[in-house]
Amino acid sequence: MAATSATTFSIGSTASAGSKVSQVTQSKAFSISFNSKNNLRSFSGLKAANSVIYESESSFLGTESSIALKRSYSTKAQKHIERPYNYVQPHASYKVAILGAGGGIGQPLALLIKMSPLVSALNLYDIANVKGVAADLSHCNTPSQIADFTGASELANCLKDVNVVVIPAGVPRKPGMTRDDLFNINANIVKTLVEAVADNCPDAFIHIISNPVNSTVPIAAEVLKQKGVYDPKKLFGVTTLDVVRANTFVAQKKNLKLIDVDVPVIGGHAGITILPLLSKTKPSVTFTDEEVEELTVRIQNAGTEVVEAKAGAGSATLSMAYAAARFVESSLRALDGDSDVYECSYIQSELTELPFFASRIKLGKNGVEAVISSELQGLTEYEQKALEALKPELKASIEKGVAFVQKQPVTA
Repeated sequence: MAATSATTFSIGSTASAGSKVSQVTQSKAFSISFNSKNNLRSFSGLKAANSVIYESESSFLGTESSIALKRSYSTKAQKHIERPYNYVQPHASYKVAILGAGGGIGQPLALLIKMSPLVSALNLYDIANVKGVAADLSHCNTPSQIADFTGASELANCLKDVNVVVIPAGVPRKPGMTRDDLFNINANIVKTLVEAVADNCPDAFIHIISNPVNSTVPIAAEVLKQKGVYDPKKLFGVTTLDVVRANTFVAQKKNLKLIDVDVPVIGGHAGITILPLLSKTKPSVTFTDEEVEELTVRIQNAGTEVVEAKAGAGSATLSMAYAAARFVESSLRALDGDSDVYECSYIQSELTELPFFASRIKLGKNGVEAVISSELQGLTEYEQKALEALKPELKASIEKGVAFVQKQPVTA
């Protein structure tokens, strides 16, 4: 979805004339079919391209998905090389709602999701200022239709028949503010919004971005339980930004090609609860003890790095929007039937004694299809100690979220 990929397509795993293919600007993300009656030459989100190619440098995909994508294209797409007059027709079929679309994360996130031709409708909700955002985005020549909804009275209509709900609503961090400081404000916002989701689109994938994620995901779970519609496979805390940062920092440190780097990040989404498993980095790379500590601390404190650099003007909005868009794309690909979608996410989990835990998961049509437990095996001594150290803090955050909902009954 970056500008560098505006003239290319990513071709997916079922490339065949007249059949479905997965495609997006940055990742394997939406359905297309080849149709000789169509005059659209390789739509790419921003403009038409002259050719249809796989551009791995700008992919949202993780390493496993990228490898599978390239293998699939090289083996299957060859069958149709002799059909020079086939054109492409995007088939958008999914409805996405962003709750908090007028904010610092919501606006760039809305733009990135607008660029996905898997999306047929993009609903933007906020308590104010969302009409201008919607009007602005509606001028982008991508397939999704934009609709705006302002205030509590319009929230239900925003959520009707939605497939994926993304919640970045809340106040951002300011200098000196911890994620825990955000709790009292954001906890109530998330509770209210998830109540509406439960009432209007209980089967949707729910992506929680609002901080502190370690607490807001348990809040969402408790609300859904009280509403009688909780499906733990469809509730996600978006920790993709930790993975994006880990991949970026490791690639820079080791002078690696960024698209090849894949670092799993487990635990939670705040401070020491963020644990990058550098020993599991792909491709395999050796780190000194000093490098491990330096990288781990930087990944854990990267949000603070941005807050301080913005000097009171905001938090990590652009990188968070990018990471959230990547997770939305992965969800849409999974909903669309892609069987090779892996991301790290904070979910209800049995990997540890904690009820919620971030780890790599496989996504499917019904949400979490599998939890990849193997990455927690064979940890280094440093990682094992860090894992044990994060558990008390993460446990306290989870309990805080649960207690919040139990003290404030869910609205009928």
